[in-house]
Amino acid sequence: MSRKQIFTYVTLVIGLGAAGYLLYHTFREYSVSDIVESVAAIPVSNLLMALLFAFGSYVCLSGFDWAGVRYVKNDLAYPKIGLASFIALSIGQSVGLSGLSSGALRYRYYAHWGMNTEDVAKIVLLSGVTVGIGMAVLSGIVMVINPSDAASVLRLSEAAVIGIGVACLLATAGYLALAAFVRAPLKIRGWTFEMPTLKIAIAQVVIGTINFALVSACLREVMAASADVSYLKAATAFVLANLAIIITHAPGGLGVMEATVRHVMGDQASIGSLVAFRVIYFFIPFFIGLPLALIVEAVFRARKSRSGHGSSIDSHAMAKQPAAVG
Repeated sequence: MSRKQIFTYVTLVIGLGAAGYLLYHTFREYSVSDIVESVAAIPVSNLLMALLFAFGSYVCLSGFDWAGVRYVKNDLAYPKIGLASFIALSIGQSVGLSGLSSGALRYRYYAHWGMNTEDVAKIVLLSGVTVGIGMAVLSGIVMVINPSDAASVLRLSEAAVIGIGVACLLATAGYLALAAFVRAPLKIRGWTFEMPTLKIAIAQVVIGTINFALVSACLREVMAASADVSYLKAATAFVLANLAIIITHAPGGLGVMEATVRHVMGDQASIGSLVAFRVIYFFIPFFIGLPLALIVEAVFRARKSRSGHGSSIDSHAMAKQPAAVG
């Protein structure tokens, strides 16, 4: 077993342990009937709006892949990009270590459609950068506009939080400047990477920010059913929860998301709203993406089988033809 595999497994075990502890700590005061009752108290209209925001987020996530595909100068059609993105991320975001799990699924699909390993690696890398940019912009906005909540959780002064927010926004502006003016390629182990065009970089900023804004809106919608929750506070809770998820590597942020949001929001985040958010944003897409992945895999195998069968028939027929007389 390689060191990389050992590191991956150790990280997964630590993440699962942290998730289990945080889930126990968050839910220990509630019985199953309490949780069911809390979820049932959320109006259908709020659940439908949360579903709509979640759907919008997954559309934006396909935009991450679209930017990556265009970055490698491939004209793959959007329906295929959207299919690969949804399956990879609906599964990857739930099982954890999203960069590895979703990256493997992306490779399966994009390689089938003619891309090489380097192109797929660049798509995954650019998607990861888009995640970072989107989170940086949303973090910058909420920390500058609503520093008090972040300051109380991070135990920093409001001035320090505002400084962090400004730094996030300046880092994004710096990325756009690099995309506009730097064209020299960067070589890493024989692979060549270069900054995306300014058009693609702007798309990353816009799509990435809208994505996380929609996820925050989804979270706010389920909490607003039982409390007067401002969008900015919900977005702050989501940003801080994601920072905690990055640190712990818990699969799908399980337990970490709930514990952090609960810590930031207090009683405004009912236990039912946390469960509803988990189901809407993670479980429902996962249980759609998993069977869809199996169906697509079956289609791929069937096409490969027919192609191989056709080739063998053609070869057999050619073998039976009489040799030409010279």
